[in-house]
Amino acid sequence: MKEDASVIAVVGTAHALSHFCQLALAPLFPLIREELGVSYATLGFVVMLFYAGSALLQPFAGFLVDRIGGRGMLLGGVGLLTVGALVMSAADGIALLGFGAALMGIGNSVFHPADMSILNGRVSPPRLGYAFSAHGIAGFLGFAAAPVFTASVAAAYGWRAALLATGALGLAALLMLLANAHQLHVVHGAPKKQAAAWDARVLLARPVLMCFAFFAIWGGAYAGLANFAITAMQLQFGAGPALASAALTTYMLANAVGMLAAGVFAVRLGRHELVAATGLTCAALMVLVVATGAIPAAALPLALGAAGLGAGFTYPSRDLIVRASTPPGAAGRVYGFVYSGIDLGVLVTPMFYGMLIDSGAPQGVFYTIFGFAVAAIATVLHMPGRGRAIQRT
Repeated sequence: MKEDASVIAVVGTAHALSHFCQLALAPLFPLIREELGVSYATLGFVVMLFYAGSALLQPFAGFLVDRIGGRGMLLGGVGLLTVGALVMSAADGIALLGFGAALMGIGNSVFHPADMSILNGRVSPPRLGYAFSAHGIAGFLGFAAAPVFTASVAAAYGWRAALLATGALGLAALLMLLANAHQLHVVHGAPKKQAAAWDARVLLARPVLMCFAFFAIWGGAYAGLANFAITAMQLQFGAGPALASAALTTYMLANAVGMLAAGVFAVRLGRHELVAATGLTCAALMVLVVATGAIPAAALPLALGAAGLGAGFTYPSRDLIVRASTPPGAAGRVYGFVYSGIDLGVLVTPMFYGMLIDSGAPQGVFYTIFGFAVAAIATVLHMPGRGRAIQRT
């Protein structure tokens, strides 16, 4: 049990850094724009480079994880995040900003396949639900910490110092991983099985494709919440920036609470698809309430908090469903492929959300998120793993 907890803590810390780096840059946009004279559209392109690198390379990272192991990939990913942040801190124009963001995106691509491979290989099966729950919570804590941290450092010392501090956090995480590298080693199979690590046919199996579809759909929903919910609430309800931001923060915090509670249910219940569908249904209904404008602006934190609780409730069961879809020895490939769906959803939907707001239909943001949630329910109910006992992959 002690070894399980140690592995979960080490991997969770690395996952928190991955999520931290995804939101570290956005609070610095006004300062970067003023000093470098670039447009917000250009800065948006920089962010796109990050997610493009992560989405395109995550499946390939999964193959490498199955071939050489998650430990080396995780160390390399943290190293690239660190170097990318340091490169951006020295940028004098769009070229270095974009190069640094691309390096960080490549580094970010390894986390889900490496993390899940290590957790599946090192944590005892009865505790995997708790492991996936803690892994998700660590990621959301990274999300929550990044804007406050980088904005505070930038306010005192400038945006370059904020990115240097981000690089310092990456270096500290890298040293932590090196000190605990023995906790991350997973024994590989025979050479014949290792050669099979390059076999892509496993990704074409219907259960795996359904999992990918779910992640892509949910990525589209998340893009709307993370990037456009605050603006949509201000326009639809006349909410002030503080209230709208508080509502989204409540969603994120409730997500973590839901994940914590769901870890217990995911371990004790065999019908993981029903647990996930129940959480998604609750989240969808609360988003629909917001979309219809049936509540006053003051109730937005309560409504989005309930939605976040429901969404968070799905995460551990969702990861166990993916595990049930994964053949032995293919954890890196499968997790890398299906999690790239999130990045794909985040990449392709923001323009549509922006068009809804530009056209004077901010409520359309929430109706679209509701639609994505309903589609996600349909996919999760067709996923495998119903009542299947958890086996080590």
